[in-house]
Amino acid sequence: MLMPSAPPNTVPALSDQPIAPLPPFPTSAAGWEHTQSPFRFSFYSNSLRSTIHARSLCEIPADGQTFEELFMGKTLFGTGGSSTAAKSPAGSAVPNNAKAMNLPMDGLAGKRDLGSGRAASRYGELPTWKDEEDAHSWWMDILCATDEEMRVLSKCFGIHPLTAEDIQMEETREKIELFRNYYLVCFRSFDQNQYSPTYLEPINYYIVVFREGILSFHFRQSPHPQNVRRRIKQLKDYISVTSDWISYALIDDITDAFGPLIQSIEYEVDSIDELVLILKEAEQSDMLRRIGTCRKKVMGLLRLMGNKADVVKGLAKRCNENWSMAPKSDIGLYLSDIQDHLITMTQSLNHYEKLLSRSHSNYLAQISIEMTDANNQINDVLSR
Repeated sequence: MLMPSAPPNTVPALSDQPIAPLPPFPTSAAGWEHTQSPFRFSFYSNSLRSTIHARSLCEIPADGQTFEELFMGKTLFGTGGSSTAAKSPAGSAVPNNAKAMNLPMDGLAGKRDLGSGRAASRYGELPTWKDEEDAHSWWMDILCATDEEMRVLSKCFGIHPLTAEDIQMEETREKIELFRNYYLVCFRSFDQNQYSPTYLEPINYYIVVFREGILSFHFRQSPHPQNVRRRIKQLKDYISVTSDWISYALIDDITDAFGPLIQSIEYEVDSIDELVLILKEAEQSDMLRRIGTCRKKVMGLLRLMGNKADVVKGLAKRCNENWSMAPKSDIGLYLSDIQDHLITMTQSLNHYEKLLSRSHSNYLAQISIEMTDANNQINDVLSR
C-alpha cells in the first residue's frame, strides 16, 4: 500500500531582499490634523504674482526667505540675513526669521513641506517694482487666530492690548478706533450660505490698518477676502492699491452682500402686500407663515445693519482731520458712498417692516371678518 506523500510546504520562503517601507504616516494626532486642516492664512502683496495660502505663519515665507524680506517685498535672492529685527512698513518691528518671532515651529501649526516645490511657484518671477506708494502694500487675512498667534502678531506689529483683547473676545460692537501706528475697524457681515444652519448669523471682521499693510481677522469662513482679492486683480492696473483702499474694499464688499438679500425681501413684501387681501380662504393657509418668515429676516438684517452707517461716517470724517494714521481724503469719498448705501438700505428695511406690519394686521382683520361671518351664518341656522 502506497503511503500518501507529504503536502508541499505552503509557507513562503523568506527572501533576502528588504521589505519595502510603509508610506509615512503622521506620528501624532496633531500631525494628522495639520495635514487635513484648512488654509487659515492668506497673504497678498503687490510685489507677488499670486496670493499665498498657508495653514500657519511658518508656511508663509518661502524656503530661505525671511519675514522681513516677505513684508518688505524683497526677492528670495536679495541680501539681508542679519539676525536683528528691521523696521516694518507698518511702523513696528518685523523680525527676520521665525525664531526672532518666537514662533514654536513644531507646536504652532506644523512645519513647511520641503519637498512639495510650492516655494518656487509662489515666489518665482516676481514682477518689477512700481514707483508708486502702493509698491509695498500687503494684506494678511487670518481665520480663527489662536492665542499664541495673536501674541506673536501683537508683538511683531505693535498691536495694542485693547485691540488684541477685542479680537480674541470677538467683540460684537462695530466701531472705529485710532491708535499710534494703525486704526482698527470692527465691522459685521453674515453667513450667506442659505443651506447652513447658521444662515444670517453675524460674522465679525476686525481690520487693523497700518500705513502700508493691513491685518484682517475673522472666525468663520466667508467669501469677502476672495472677492476683494479678485477685485484687486481686476483694478490694480488702474488704481493705487494702498492699505486704506484694501480696507475700503473689504467694507464695501461686506456692504454689497446685503444688497441681493434686501432685493429679495422687497419682492416678497410686495407679493405679500398684494395677495393678503385678495386670496381666498383656502389659499391663505401659508400667508401667516410667509409674513412671519419675512419679518424675521427684516428684523435680523436691521440688527446686522446696526450702527454701520455711523462707523463709516466716523471713518470718513477722520479722513478730513489731522490724524496721521487716518485714511487719506480720496478714500473718504469712497466711504461716503458706502455710508449713503447703508442709510438707503436701513431706510428700506424700516419701510418693509412697516409694510409687513400693516399686511399682518390686514390679514388678522380679514380672518376676524371671516370668522364673524361664519358665526353669523351658524346663528341664523340655529335660530330657525
